[in-house]
Amino acid sequence: MRRDDVVVTGLGAVSPAGIGVDATWQGLCAGVPTARTDPELAGLPVDFSCAVDGFDPRTALPRRASRVGRFVQFGVAAVREALRDAGLDPAEWDADRVGVVMGVGASAMDGWLEQGAKVLEGRPETVSPLALLRSIPNMASAEIALAVTARGPNLVTSTACASGATAIGVARDLIRSGTCDIVLAGGTEAPRAAVLTSVTFTQLTALSRRRDDPAGASRPFEADRDGFVLGEGAGVLVLERAEHARGRGAVPLARLAGYGASCDAYHVTAPCPDGVGTVRAMGAALADAGLGPGDVDHVNAHGTGTRLNDLAEARAVRALFPHDPPVTAPKSVIGHAIGGAGAIEAVASVLSLRYGLVPPTANYDRPDPEIDLDVVHKVPRPIPLMRTVLSNSCGFGGHNAALLFTAG
Repeated sequence: MRRDDVVVTGLGAVSPAGIGVDATWQGLCAGVPTARTDPELAGLPVDFSCAVDGFDPRTALPRRASRVGRFVQFGVAAVREALRDAGLDPAEWDADRVGVVMGVGASAMDGWLEQGAKVLEGRPETVSPLALLRSIPNMASAEIALAVTARGPNLVTSTACASGATAIGVARDLIRSGTCDIVLAGGTEAPRAAVLTSVTFTQLTALSRRRDDPAGASRPFEADRDGFVLGEGAGVLVLERAEHARGRGAVPLARLAGYGASCDAYHVTAPCPDGVGTVRAMGAALADAGLGPGDVDHVNAHGTGTRLNDLAEARAVRALFPHDPPVTAPKSVIGHAIGGAGAIEAVASVLSLRYGLVPPTANYDRPDPEIDLDVVHKVPRPIPLMRTVLSNSCGFGGHNAALLFTAG
């Protein structure tokens, strides 16, 4: 390993596939979609989502659960699991050298309708003072620092649907710069709990309208795709300076070998049709890692299931990887968690390396003739001696982020 290597020593996840890393991985490998009719969205044009069931925030925040928004609750729970996985005890670390970087795409708007109604009714004095603290994005990282006593750099990245991946890349750079020994990095979001989120994405024609078949609605790269399905959840990686991890006897789960970011500078919502921005981000991640396109064994795609985004991403992957690496799209199973998506998919990428397995893409029944990718579907695909996985994330505004993980 190089002196500036950054390794992954712990993982945490909360997703519609299950609470915890093991449950999430099993759900992804089963390939069974989690989308269903959502009572919280009753009466809306799109009334289904992928929800996290059975989540009790009091297990992560026994004294503060009611004070924080659902997106913060997810993030703290994922961090606590990741620390257990890494074998780290906050009581024993140098808190000034531990940072937190979380990706949040929109913040929590689930209480704004209720609180805003009080203002419109002439009762502003009844608005909860916690409404602001429950919703502003920085509270994802701030509450994590409070929960585990991390006094190093603390920030939130917001690059729309690429936020979680961007956070992991920025966290890696904090370690490389010498600022931190450990950074808790990932993304978290609870968009399906906010009625306004569903309504606005619907107005943008971004969501699938398959109300008669929610489970079949999210179908990345498939010919009959018509939009994404809202999800929710969090993913967290413990990133650590390799020498620091080695010094405490930790065994790395993977190495975060490369990170690349770019902006299409093309359109506020639509991707550049030829995927050139995504190509630049993936190419930068490869160059950062000192690897070539042929070294990539598997691509964990952004794969939202929207017409334009899937086509642009497919063109980018084909342009950069002539050897046609197997591709999967986790959003087909767990929906789109916006700021949490790239982080959950980063967790899945590390697990693919660990188990030498690519989870299947659900609902891939009729390939799009314009998309020439090796999309893994129906069942997981074993890849013996998998060494390198690239995880792609893209977002409104043309944001692109690519993370490159290598074994050991």
